Amino acid sequence: MNLPNKLTISRIIISIIIIFILLFPFDSMGINIPDFYINEQLVVHLEYLIAGVLFVIGSLTDFLDGYIARKYNLITDFGKLIDAIADKMLVNSVLIILASTGTISAIVPVVVILRDTVVNSIKMLAASKGKVVAAIKSGKYKTACLMIGVTLTLFYNLPFELFNLKVADFFLLVATILSLVSGVQYYFLNQNIIFDNKE
Repeated sequence: MNLPNKLTISRIIISIIIIFILLFPFDSMGINIPDFYINEQLVVHLEYLIAGVLFVIGSLTDFLDGYIARKYNLITDFGKLIDAIADKMLVNSVLIILASTGTISAIVPVVVILRDTVVNSIKMLAASKGKVVAAIKSGKYKTACLMIGVTLTLFYNLPFELFNLKVADFFLLVATILSLVSGVQYYFLNQNIIFDNKE
């Protein structure tokens, strides 16, 4: 269990804590969590702020584990597997929760998860044939926009909300578009693998 893998495992733990915080019925259990009022209009729930801080920490581990693994040649098959799981747990679970509460459009998690399913299927097919599907820039940009968009959403789009600038929505929209673009790119770049019937 090297350092990158430990960071990845910590991201899974952080994801579970975030899911718990966002889904646990504190009010029903008689637990009073304070709310904050900004400009006497915007109501900010503390649990979302806590989840936002944890999400930022989880996002940083996503960058660090890959950087350390590449720099010190600590890449392992287990690391690749658990990293992919951790990424989806951190981002997709929060997207689903935010959509279920009406905070963001349900289109975002639907497109992102469908894209991930297609890309992961292509990667698994390639692996079964002894080939590797390289990451593409549009996919990396998609991930970055998602991280920023989700973070800002959990922080109530502050401070931009004070100026009526929907920056969080903008990043989520760009991420959704890039999900479609990168998904199509993965398909066309790997058609030879998808339709190659040779063993």
